[in-house]
Amino acid sequence: MSHYTVAVATSTRADYGLLRPLIRRIQEDPELRLQLLVTGSHLMPELGYTLKEIEADGFPVFAKVDIMSGRSGETGAMAAALSGFGEIFLSHPPEMLVVLGDRYEMFAIAAAAAACRVPVAHISGGETTRGARDEFYRHCITKMSALHFPAAEFYRHRIIQMGEQPSRVITAGALGVENVQNIVPVSPEELSKKLDFSFKSDFLLATYHPETLGSGAEGVGDFLDALQDVGLPVLFTKANADQGGDLVNAEIERRCSGRRDWKLFSSLGVVNYLSALRLCLAMVGNSSSGLTEAPALGVPSVNVGRRQEGRYACSSVISCGGSREEIVKAIKRAVSPEFRAFARAADNPFDLGGASGIIHREIKAALAAGISPLKEFYDIDF
Repeated sequence: MSHYTVAVATSTRADYGLLRPLIRRIQEDPELRLQLLVTGSHLMPELGYTLKEIEADGFPVFAKVDIMSGRSGETGAMAAALSGFGEIFLSHPPEMLVVLGDRYEMFAIAAAAAACRVPVAHISGGETTRGARDEFYRHCITKMSALHFPAAEFYRHRIIQMGEQPSRVITAGALGVENVQNIVPVSPEELSKKLDFSFKSDFLLATYHPETLGSGAEGVGDFLDALQDVGLPVLFTKANADQGGDLVNAEIERRCSGRRDWKLFSSLGVVNYLSALRLCLAMVGNSSSGLTEAPALGVPSVNVGRRQEGRYACSSVISCGGSREEIVKAIKRAVSPEFRAFARAADNPFDLGGASGIIHREIKAALAAGISPLKEFYDIDF
């Protein structure tokens, strides 16, 4: 029996939540060896030290690479990631590395793998986010990757347009949709005890990340003012480790201080987050979960500002500008009985029947076929 080592890199609570079912499949496959690599905000106490969630799920961590402590912004973190992961891939080379998404640390990790001749499998390529530097990091990861798993067919076409061989671009659907369908939710009563937040009344679930093409934190004031105007209880999760994220979190924490109806968490964990998402009136902010998981649950979402601009938005997503007035108007529409009923019936193009199963199967097939990190540019006929 052939055994292949498959490395999976995770750097945030968000990508881990999505990768979790795939990591489980790799761990349980007798023909594969899991090499789980943990880095980024997972190792930051101020963002919840979410490594403990990975360990609680029973996954063995092969390596922890601290790229944030004492580093200077993105460039310092990327330099540390390139060096630290390069050492791992040279000393313990896997047959394949799996990365998800578009963050700067994933770009550096993919670059380290490419330099060490390790084939990269990239999940969620082909998307666009015109309000964040993630836009070009994502496309750079695509060009370094040997295998691609976009979430929808229109994203697959974009990857092929970038010169990738069609046979190596497999539409898998969204891992977030699979999580929504398979995770057993926590009851409102149990969730209230865990989080010390009332789930008996209407509330909003909110996440606001920096728009990294600017200074990062300039829109959070209007966002919080709008939530104040709407007047509903709000359950917040912190922004990620992007530039400006600390300023966003500090302002939300300041506004939540002394209030029982606004509460901020570093991380809720996958199960608690999706359980809260099921119960909320609407998801608000600029997290990608508002474009994937919320529609899969039939929950309205308000997508604020430019961070997710360019991504496909289901009809249950209301996109708006970043001004206080625009956000208030969008939230009021989202929580109306008419729109909530509409959202429950909206179609979702990201549900293809189990993304982790498709990705797991295709990774094994590629490894058995001896996939190489080298590839030829695919030219489209004009």
